[in-house]
Amino acid sequence: MYIYDQHDRQMLNERVAQFRGQTDRFLAGELSESEFLPLRLQNGLYIQRLAPMLRVAVPYGLYNTAQLRKLAHIARHYDKGYIHVSTRQNFQLNWPRLEDVPDILEELATVDMHAIQTSGNCIRNTTTDQYAGVAIDEIEDPRPWCELIRQWSTFHPEFALLPRKFKVAVCATEEDRAAFKFHDIGVELVHNNEGHTRFHIHVGGGLGRTPVISQLIKRDLHWQHLITYLEAVLRVYNQLGRRDNKYKARIKILVKAMGAEAFAARVDQEWQKIKDDDNTLSEDAVNRVQAFFAPPNYEVLDDSSCNRELASQRLDNNDFGRWLDKNVQPHQKDGYAIVNLALKPTGIAPGDITDLQMEAVADLADQYSGGLLRNTHQQNIVLADVKKTDLFALWQRCDELKLATPNLGYLSDPICCPGGDYCALANAKSIPIAEAIQRQFDDIDYLYDLGPIDLNISGCMNACGHHHVGHIGILGVDKKGREFYQISLGGNMGREASIAKILGPSFGPEEVPTVIEKVLDVFVKHRHPEEQFIDTYRRVGIDPFKEYVYA
Repeated sequence: MYIYDQHDRQMLNERVAQFRGQTDRFLAGELSESEFLPLRLQNGLYIQRLAPMLRVAVPYGLYNTAQLRKLAHIARHYDKGYIHVSTRQNFQLNWPRLEDVPDILEELATVDMHAIQTSGNCIRNTTTDQYAGVAIDEIEDPRPWCELIRQWSTFHPEFALLPRKFKVAVCATEEDRAAFKFHDIGVELVHNNEGHTRFHIHVGGGLGRTPVISQLIKRDLHWQHLITYLEAVLRVYNQLGRRDNKYKARIKILVKAMGAEAFAARVDQEWQKIKDDDNTLSEDAVNRVQAFFAPPNYEVLDDSSCNRELASQRLDNNDFGRWLDKNVQPHQKDGYAIVNLALKPTGIAPGDITDLQMEAVADLADQYSGGLLRNTHQQNIVLADVKKTDLFALWQRCDELKLATPNLGYLSDPICCPGGDYCALANAKSIPIAEAIQRQFDDIDYLYDLGPIDLNISGCMNACGHHHVGHIGILGVDKKGREFYQISLGGNMGREASIAKILGPSFGPEEVPTVIEKVLDVFVKHRHPEEQFIDTYRRVGIDPFKEYVYA
């Protein structure tokens, strides 16, 4: 992973000192709420329903065990003993005191972490595939390119006060695990016929009140021009994006209003002015960053022998076999595997992990995965470099920690925002709905029979739970002070991207599990052998589901 140098640390420490002064002035009454608002936002601090929320940046989801142990310490001493994994691969503290936030940021800085640009109208955390560098369907490791984007975008003076927040994702795999078509900019890494790195640039995607799939505006961009072209896109957005209405301020609204072709032409016009300036990438600059992501010193392992040992262990323990099937992914290197730690046990808010669990996971990462970890878009954690000979021992320890539920990608592994239990913007609670569905469908064999189903739950139209792109999406709405839930079907965040359609009128919270059961009944009735939910939905459409649910 990228290692901070003295300049990075100096800049970070100066920012901490600056925000400490700003916070002191606010608490002393020398800054008004409106004056303090943009200052706290660009340092990751929100004012939520019951307490502040601090979002900690995890660039492209990658961090080390020293950082995780520091987060555990902060959660224990400054919060309520747990932390939340967000869908943008960051961490969130839900209960810090405002007066403690400068101290928290100072502690984070000691392990090269911060909360800069995790909120506000600026360029947010660049995200990518949680299996980057080890995925078997990878074209090229995207993390160096994410790091170059991070270095360019952090503290960029021209883009500190954009019309609205701005998100970038990089995809470099056959299967899209970065949801790049639903970002303000989606960077798709490809190789041309000669094997050279190029980028397709997609612009104008997003969820929220107006869900939109991005449009391709630039094909085969040479790698040297990645940063200059992104800068041109941001310049056009900064100049032309609306500032009079925050609901129409995202770049997706601008692209739709101008048309993709006209927008691309305007970007190209701007790009010609800067395409060969100081931000043009050199081979030396790229090689320097790529060196931080060189593969570890893998052992030479006999993959066949490892697989035979796993087969024997599977026969002796059915639960271990299920975990292997559902939570373990193939690795580029023989004898190694990718392990997903599940943060969705029933009764716990999806994506939450306690301080004690964090410290135990840090120990596991040191012992089994080279001291590195990743956060996923699905609010779980990944150990990316585990020897297959260690999988059984790792599973036993994860099972003790309640991090081994063998359900990744299934109905009881939902994406879920914090909702009305925390968020001041939410119309309804999300966490109790997730738990009610988990309890309703607690038969793991039945879930396996249903196959993979993306269940996404949001407490409001801001769509932090990505309900628009769930195979089954649930949106909390307010009706005269009462919580109701709108069901949608058919979303998909992968390469065959689609936005879900609303099933019909909303339901009370107590009705939701039964409605989901009816939806699944229709799926089971109409599915072809081995067909997954999303495929059945696309084949039969929404009408059979609507007719049965509202009969």
